[in-house]
Amino acid sequence: TRYVLNYRHPRTRKRRQEFFERHKDALERRNALIAEHATGRMAADRSRLTVKDAVVRWLENKKGDVKARTLRGYRDGCKNIVQPIVRGTRDTRAEYTRNGAVPDDVEVFQHIGDTRIQDLTPFDIRNWHKLVATEVGLYAANRAKMFLKAALEMAAEDFDLRLAVVPKTGRGRHKAKKTILMPEQVALVLKDARQDRDRAIYLAFPFLTGVRPSEQLGLLWECVDFDANVVHIRRIQEDLGDLCEMTKTEAGRREIPMTALLRQLLLEWRVRCPRRGGELYRVFPTPGIVRAWPQSRVGGGGALTYANFRKRFWMYGLKRLGLPHVTPHSARHTFISTLQAQGVEVGLVAKLAGHANPTVTLGHYTQAVKGGAEAVQSLDRAFGA
Repeated sequence: TRYVLNYRHPRTRKRRQEFFERHKDALERRNALIAEHATGRMAADRSRLTVKDAVVRWLENKKGDVKARTLRGYRDGCKNIVQPIVRGTRDTRAEYTRNGAVPDDVEVFQHIGDTRIQDLTPFDIRNWHKLVATEVGLYAANRAKMFLKAALEMAAEDFDLRLAVVPKTGRGRHKAKKTILMPEQVALVLKDARQDRDRAIYLAFPFLTGVRPSEQLGLLWECVDFDANVVHIRRIQEDLGDLCEMTKTEAGRREIPMTALLRQLLLEWRVRCPRRGGELYRVFPTPGIVRAWPQSRVGGGGALTYANFRKRFWMYGLKRLGLPHVTPHSARHTFISTLQAQGVEVGLVAKLAGHANPTVTLGHYTQAVKGGAEAVQSLDRAFGA
């Protein structure tokens, strides 16, 4: 259950929504807004609004919209915006992050968090980004700039502010393409899945659905709808096996149509899949010990961690088939790239992959080598299934 606070800003008249996990927090925020409006602060304070204020408001607004682990990542990335930048080793910066105390004889650069938004210039942002890239790393700098842009845009909408243009990052260094399996190599994986009834579906499934490893390991049988012929993605599994009733992003909640081959594999796997307390639960659980028919399987049915999945199923399966080592996430790249190569419209590919923005699909996943059901059927054709 989430509590929603709806209101219109007195100056911009634009509608805002804030989400809270607890009723108490929603009431406190409502009362604070009423007090701000009564004293005129909501309109008057906009000229004093700083970058840090905008970042704090943006992070607060993200509560309930993203899972806790993602929010922690946002907060860590925003530290490069609102905290001083320390010049030193990784251990030095880690010590500062832990206790907030700046070590002796260490140079400290001021952050842009205390700058008023109305005073912020593209020059300030460019210099700050270059500083973070030099002292912390390019990835951290780009990530922090992405958060800064989002926070400033929300502040502009809420307080009717004119913003400095956030400079573009530029081309930067050439990024090598991720190694993926080609269709003829995936065909070997799918051929093996028809023959190996106990392990190979763990390897074949992501190539036919494009799911993230956390989505695959968090899939429950209640989300496999054979009547509608779709797989519902509704949750993910955390690193240690706990289920999280949220996907990575809001767009991650989706339905993926089953190909004819995938439907056949899942129907056969449902008969052999390890149970939890005698009942079907997880689609990809711990395997237990398989004994010769007609003896039943011993154990299994619990949470399969990503580390065990990667070692016992993924790497083992690729090595057994004589295929090059690729990451589990690369199956997602293969799925997306194959659909694109088969001529499926990018917006539909993004929807099947759980991307809110098709630009992400094009910019990071497509490596070239109608409805959703028709789109995924092209996978069987591409893989010769």
